[in-house]
Amino acid sequence: MHVCPPIFSDAPGKHNFELLKKIVLPDGSVLRASLPAQPTKDCLFTDPARDGVSLLKIWNMNKFTGVLGVYNCQGAAWSFAQKKIMFHQTAGSTEALTCAVKASDVHLISRAATDVPEWNGDCAVYRHASGEFVILPNGAALPISLKVLEQDILTVSPIKDLAPGIRFAPFGLIDMFNGGAVVEGLIYHLLDGANLLGNDDSTSSSEAVGLVCMEVRGCGRFGAYSSVSPRKCMLGSAQVHFSYESSSGLVILQLKDMPKERVHRIVVEL
Repeated sequence: MHVCPPIFSDAPGKHNFELLKKIVLPDGSVLRASLPAQPTKDCLFTDPARDGVSLLKIWNMNKFTGVLGVYNCQGAAWSFAQKKIMFHQTAGSTEALTCAVKASDVHLISRAATDVPEWNGDCAVYRHASGEFVILPNGAALPISLKVLEQDILTVSPIKDLAPGIRFAPFGLIDMFNGGAVVEGLIYHLLDGANLLGNDDSTSSSEAVGLVCMEVRGCGRFGAYSSVSPRKCMLGSAQVHFSYESSSGLVILQLKDMPKERVHRIVVEL
């Protein structure tokens, strides 16, 4: 089974380029997921176009994240008689519908964790529509409410526990629909603070220091969850500015240009 290319049905000359920029990088490459998109198990025996109560959830995988699309399709269905999409009235046509989203809705999400089978199942989930994210402990659910023809796309990222109180999970380019696809390399290291400083002075810090080493394609706002404010972020050999929301743990750094090589090499010191 192969992953098909994205298909756009816009009429010639009527393309929405702002929308396309959320799918395609400046070099023309498309941020494609690695598998054919599939409905979640709890959607298999529902009718999200006609039953008036169901939302459609579709999942896919990247190398280090999962992606989950949630759609309110009520009132829209293919007409075999007229050979086109037709809109019809349903019980849920005028009201928002709600469903529960779990990290396990991305059925292969454990494959994105770097420490399987030790990973405890906790995930950070970034919501593209609102720009917000939540921490979903293993088994916890996030309610999603959508009106007719509304949608939300969520990046689901396994949380790595490097040390007590030090947790991290990358989201990727947060302004792209499948921004998690840009993360092509992800390695975690836990070092002794004194050794990291290269200093044998007994007064130097001996606290554990976490290093997150990433290979990232593209350019734009790169986001991640961190339980602590990074000490510094390195882009190649240069230190780069970052923002950190202490209330949520969201780290954002700006990748202003496409990488000179195939990927940016980013190191986050925690």
